[in-house]
Amino acid sequence: MENLVVPTLKTEQVAPRVAFHTLGCKLNFSETATITRKVEKEAYKRVAFEEFAEVYVINTCSVTENADKRLKGLVKKVLKQNPNGFVVVIGCYAQLQPEAIAALEGVDLVLGAAEKFKLNAYLQDLTKQPQGIVHSCEIETVDFYESSYSVNDRTRAFLKVQDGCDYKCTYCTIPRARGVSRSDRLENIINNANKIAKEGLNEIVLTGVNIGDYGKGEYGNKKHAHTFLELIQALDEGTPINRIRISSIEPNLLSEEIISFVAKSQRFVPHFHIPLQSGSDKILKSMKRRYLSPLYKQRIEWIKKTMPDACIGADVIVGYPGETEADFLETYRFISKLPLSYLHVFTYSERPNTLAEQMEDPVPHQVRNQRSKMLRALSVKKRRAFYESQLGQTVEVLFEDDNKKGYSTGFSQNYVKVRTPWNPKLRNTIQKVQLDQIDEAGFVRFRSETIV
Repeated sequence: MENLVVPTLKTEQVAPRVAFHTLGCKLNFSETATITRKVEKEAYKRVAFEEFAEVYVINTCSVTENADKRLKGLVKKVLKQNPNGFVVVIGCYAQLQPEAIAALEGVDLVLGAAEKFKLNAYLQDLTKQPQGIVHSCEIETVDFYESSYSVNDRTRAFLKVQDGCDYKCTYCTIPRARGVSRSDRLENIINNANKIAKEGLNEIVLTGVNIGDYGKGEYGNKKHAHTFLELIQALDEGTPINRIRISSIEPNLLSEEIISFVAKSQRFVPHFHIPLQSGSDKILKSMKRRYLSPLYKQRIEWIKKTMPDACIGADVIVGYPGETEADFLETYRFISKLPLSYLHVFTYSERPNTLAEQMEDPVPHQVRNQRSKMLRALSVKKRRAFYESQLGQTVEVLFEDDNKKGYSTGFSQNYVKVRTPWNPKLRNTIQKVQLDQIDEAGFVRFRSETIV
């Protein structure tokens, strides 16, 4: 009887699964997407953060006071999904408080501002550690630039054009988390914008820490090789993308020339987000902001003169040290009179190693919260008034990919949030519609027969 030869089965090596979660700003989202692409090239399989994975990466933010609480909650969540999951923490909070994060139960690796882009190199050994290991350099040595952009995750892409900040605002930790102001090369930005366009996305959001400072450090020197105006002019001419949106830009860097260019552009949309922080010049000086209220008012008025339907948002901080009731009311009245469309309200919180932390006359937390509620209520009124001013207008809406509780949602050029019953055919399309009414949830509806 002949011996039977039993074929051996080849076992395929399963790619380790990696899941990412991003906290904070658009800049963080663009960097997470870039880091993800690098990891996927090294034979890792990306999965949703809610799924079982061998590696969990959390990109953190340091702007809000609950960064520590949110991080702890996320670590607990992933360890329930996989008790042996390898947990990596990166981002601004990781740069500022690496040792504290490494001491958290379940955290295995903490990477600083420079090291996060080399994540692949640190994933060779996924053995759980008794305590997290820190790889973080001094922020003064972070003077390089890493190009970043996001695609596939959203209908809109976030395109990083600048990083770091040379401003010294008394309440801010970002310069210590991200280093000096530096910029991507103009040709790199144009190339990345064209890559995004080829992916079939319809909108790019320009992002950075202080994007109005674009051009500084573009070729490794401290001078500006290009200006922000030159950047947007080049993007307007050099990419076929349908829409380009400017994210937050400082009022002292938003010149009338930039505003006038956006008003005439076919790609740049009439939407600005301009940090105010306070309507009191006394507080602005204490914060070491680089403008006072008259300049801010001028910028808003010029936008509305050149683009009457423009959407304008603002950041405001309440409860800053030394902010009296009179100072707050000055801010409230200042905002009330301006044609702003919405507010992002931040309740001041003491940040370690900032000048503001050491200031006298702290505002009681109860008062801070009360002032925050007042401005949030004002924001609701402002947004409602802006939406009402747009009823009857015909606008172009870019619809998102997601089915949100049975609705398709999207944004007009000027950031009016629209929704209609779910229709998968609308995903990632731009539709011309006539705005009709505001529904019970605060979204704007349109006449269904007007859709193209």
